[in-house]
Amino acid sequence: MFEGLGERLQKIVHKAKGYGKITEENISEMVREVRIALLEADVNYKVVKEFTNRVKEKALGEKVLDSLKPGEVFVKIVSDELTELLGGEYKELNIKGDPAILMLVGLQGSGKTTTIGKLANLLRKKYHKKPMMVACDVYRPAAIDQLKQIGKELDIFVYENGLNNPVETSKDAIKYAKDNGYDYVLIDTAGRLHIDEELMNELKNIKSEVSPEEILLVIDSMMGQDAINVISGFNEAIDLTGVILTKLDGDTRGGVALSARHLTNVPIKFMGTSEKMDGLEPFDPKRMSGRILGMGDIVSLVEKATEAISQEDAENSIKKMQKGNYNLDDFLKQMKQIRSMGPLENLLKLFPGASKMGFNKIQIDPKQVARIESIILSMTMEERKNPNIIKASRKTRIAKGSGVSVTEVNRLLEQFENYKKMVKNIMNGNMKLPF
Repeated sequence: MFEGLGERLQKIVHKAKGYGKITEENISEMVREVRIALLEADVNYKVVKEFTNRVKEKALGEKVLDSLKPGEVFVKIVSDELTELLGGEYKELNIKGDPAILMLVGLQGSGKTTTIGKLANLLRKKYHKKPMMVACDVYRPAAIDQLKQIGKELDIFVYENGLNNPVETSKDAIKYAKDNGYDYVLIDTAGRLHIDEELMNELKNIKSEVSPEEILLVIDSMMGQDAINVISGFNEAIDLTGVILTKLDGDTRGGVALSARHLTNVPIKFMGTSEKMDGLEPFDPKRMSGRILGMGDIVSLVEKATEAISQEDAENSIKKMQKGNYNLDDFLKQMKQIRSMGPLENLLKLFPGASKMGFNKIQIDPKQVARIESIILSMTMEERKNPNIIKASRKTRIAKGSGVSVTEVNRLLEQFENYKKMVKNIMNGNMKLPF
């Protein structure tokens, strides 16, 4: 989402760090470059003006000018202001109800029904509790069937009452949830092509009947600055508690994310990062600021790893690597765990300096990863534990069994040995990480 803006700002940041002395002249030059980068990212011009004025004012302060490392202080100012622009402190969901009721609203085409499935899945994984989805979009053809299909895929119950009144359906669903021990109720409301009185009245009636802890607007980030009017319209009518931005993995310049919070005072709480059911992430302003400025997001990376890899598995892998006992069977297991964390290229972007090292440009073909798994699975357990015994005849058998060439088998074995050496050197302190 922020790739173009990130690259521009990272160049400015790198340039600022190189200044031995900060002057009014070079501050003005850097602020001008920041202004251009933000405008090209489709950030609202009023927001850009306020942001750059604050950065310039703070950068011209005596503490910056007299600092031993003024360039780094300037970078911190940009980072802090960017965090503030994105919303400042991370806003947790209010899920204290019994059950907690979350009402999702939005226009047609925003991805609301898919997002409700993603959010239910995220709540279940994060809190290990029982969510339930409610089908209240009785106007869009097949909306109820779509939600039921998502529920089936995720093994999450969907409460539906056909095409009956959505307000009554919501009320009945809450009673059902209480009677059957559900912790979260996520209501999928109807959407329209545009904001109208009929839609808002229905949403107001549902809100009045069930008193949701959260009212979240799902909005397509591809809308650009029109999204600000949509957020404001919904907020005036039903008092939104937060926004979920979808399609941030698409070709969007990110301007709406940088403008929305400041102009509407409604926090962004989640962002859609892929079409998959695990493609929803909390929107943390500080972490997002770090990603944009190339400082990485190690916290998110660790959280993803913690979800996919148990502490025991991690400790066992470390011990094996230190002792040199790490084998292809361990490698295969680790690959599967990493794949469950999401696309590898997305994980690489979370490392500090990802852009500088070219990680943001890496495209990894899932088919290639599948071929590597196929090669290892075609080996015997003895071969996986001791790859040194794999000679010519064994390589030929493995290649035939996995449908690849002997050259590919050789390449995998060579890459595996290089990987083992690199990791062992890093862990023994003989090699520095490139960030």
